Order: sequence, then C-alpha cells, then structure tokens
Amino acid sequence: MTQPALSLDASPDLRSAFAADVRAGLTHTPQKELPSKYLYDEVGSALFEVITVLPEYGVTRAEERLLAMHAADIVAHLPHDVTVAELGSGSGRKTRRILEALCKKRPTSYFPIEISRAALQLCRRELGDIERISIVGYERDYLAGLAEVSKNRSADERLLVLFLGSTIGNFGRLAATRFLRDIRNMLAPGDALLLGTDLIKPTPVLVAAYADSIGVTASFNLNLLARINRELDGDFPLEAFEHVARFNPDARSIEMHLRAKRDITAHVGAAQLTVSLKAGETIWTESSHKYRAEEMPAIADDAGFVCSHQWIEKEWGFAESLLVAK
Repeated sequence: MTQPALSLDASPDLRSAFAADVRAGLTHTPQKELPSKYLYDEVGSALFEVITVLPEYGVTRAEERLLAMHAADIVAHLPHDVTVAELGSGSGRKTRRILEALCKKRPTSYFPIEISRAALQLCRRELGDIERISIVGYERDYLAGLAEVSKNRSADERLLVLFLGSTIGNFGRLAATRFLRDIRNMLAPGDALLLGTDLIKPTPVLVAAYADSIGVTASFNLNLLARINRELDGDFPLEAFEHVARFNPDARSIEMHLRAKRDITAHVGAAQLTVSLKAGETIWTESSHKYRAEEMPAIADDAGFVCSHQWIEKEWGFAESLLVAK
C-alpha cells in the first residue's frame, strides 16, 4: 500500500480578513449578516459532521448513495489523465467513491481546498488508506486554492474540480453563476466540474433539515458567534441568541439566522466594532438555495460549460451534474 502524503501549504493570515468580513457584515443594512464560510472552524466542522448523520438532514446520505451507485460511470466520462481539486472537501468522506474509482485506473493527485485546517486534517485521516493517491491540501479560499492547483499542473493534465454537497446553494442565484464563471476562467477546454445540488422538496422537510430536534444545527450556527468571541476578541452573549431556520419561497432557499432574544450590545475588538441589536433582530448567517435538475443545462451554458451528464438520487432529491468547460 502506498501511504499518501499530505502537504499543507503555509496558511495566509486569515484573521484580518475574518475581522474585516465581520465588520462589513454586522454594519450591513438593513439586514446584518455574516459569511457562511466562517461557520467551519474546528468546532463548526466537527458539528457539521454530526449534522450529516442526523435523521432530518438527508443531503449527505443522498449524495453518498448516488456516488456509491454511479462513481464508476462518472469516472468513465472523464479524461484519462485527470488531476482532482475539491472545493470545500470537508472530511473527504463524500469524495471517497470518486477517488477510489479513479485510483483503480491510475495513480491520482488530489488537492482538497479548505479554509479550515481541521477539515483538511479530517480529510487526511478519512482518505489515508486509498492506494495510489497523492494528497496535497491547500488552506485557502476556494478560488485562491484552485488558481494554485491550475497554475501548477502540467500541460497534459486535465483538471476535474469537485464541488460536492450542496455548497453552491450557499450562493444567491446570480452569485452562483458568477462563481461558476470564475471557476471556468481557471480551466482549459475539456476540463470538468462535478457539481452537487440539493433539489427542491416540501417545505416542512427542508425546514426540519436545518432545525433538527436535538439542536445540533443550532449549536453549529451559534458557534459562529463563539468563534468571533474566541478569535476576534468579541463578547457576544451566546445565551441571548436563538437559531432560526425559515424557507424563502421567492428565492427557493432555506435561510439560517441568529435572532436576538433581548436588546444586545456587543464588541468585537479585532474589528474595532460595537454592534447593537434590538430584541427580535437577526443576523443572517447562511442561505441554502434549492434547485430543479432541469435548470442545470442553462446554468452551465451561461457559465461557459456544457452539462454533459447528470445523475439524480430520487429518494431525498439530489443531483450530480458533470459540467465540461467549453
């Protein structure tokens, strides 16, 4: 067995960017907000792994079922010499089937891209037993990491970008298309993107998936304020906030908020910020937009791709779409 090596690039100083994003989000009007990417520190990543096995949250299990059934078929539609980069690898559990199918054919280089060092470490442990794989982790934002991978590949290598889970749903509709265009601009014709999308389903099912009965998602959401307290010298009173999940039918998205249970004034030293919230006021922390499978060809075309193949898991409602760069 070949033991994969994990090389972790030197992390840039993300603290100042975190502070700047917190300041911008909490002074945004009329709706205070915080970027969802900051939910995933070491604690948040661990809590999200728990969320993925909760009975109410079917997204991860649906994708795992789909990849278990179709990984060989997906790989059969890829170029022979392909290097794999994954945006937001998490623990890597959902990626295993694709990598195993690739490594059965040839040695494969895999580049997980995460802003969470803890997630990269989980990924290393999860995928460490796959033979004929080389793992190089990038502690970067998605596009910065992808730019590094694309720049460093050899001229004869094709690139497969994995954007699994339902992370594209965290972008608004127009922002999602812009993000896909940004990815396309780093690719060569013939490179591919495997894109996971959670499909629209009845509202009670969607809301329950983001407001589980034992409160794990609430802890995940509240940890964002706890992280600000830990890392940015904040003093948010966590007990004064509650987790709220609600469906926005116009956007076809679930929104997660943190709602103040009383009037609150808090300080964030590293952001040089004092913020006040009235009772009932919320901080918007995440959106998860839901798609229809038949939308994907038009979205792909608008972003510079062709949707060449699509696989759908019907029990929960989840799609993987293979987009090939034009």
